Amino acid sequence: MSDLNIQQVLAEMRALEARTTGRVAENAAGGVAGAAGPADFAQLLKSSVDKIASMQNQASALAQAYESGDKRVDLTQVMLEVQKAGLAFRAMTEVRNKLIDAYTQVMNMSV
Repeated sequence: MSDLNIQQVLAEMRALEARTTGRVAENAAGGVAGAAGPADFAQLLKSSVDKIASMQNQASALAQAYESGDKRVDLTQVMLEVQKAGLAFRAMTEVRNKLIDAYTQVMNMSV
């Protein structure tokens, strides 16, 4: 991964973290991107699921293009996209598991 891609991923991670905590995000130029209000959890979860689904669809499309012999798609690109989609799915599954565990613990609390 190039240095530019790493910086882009880091900036995106910082923006997501700022959105979830309701803080002001700073962009790569050092300016203020804007204040994010309290994040609507359902909307945040839905957008995350949609993004993961699009990553999986893109990886599948690249794999299918490679398998059909498209010369513009190389194996390295296909493998990276498949791994990124798989990692994102596993991370989302872990988040779901933690949410279910937290819900179960809250429901089992005595009042």
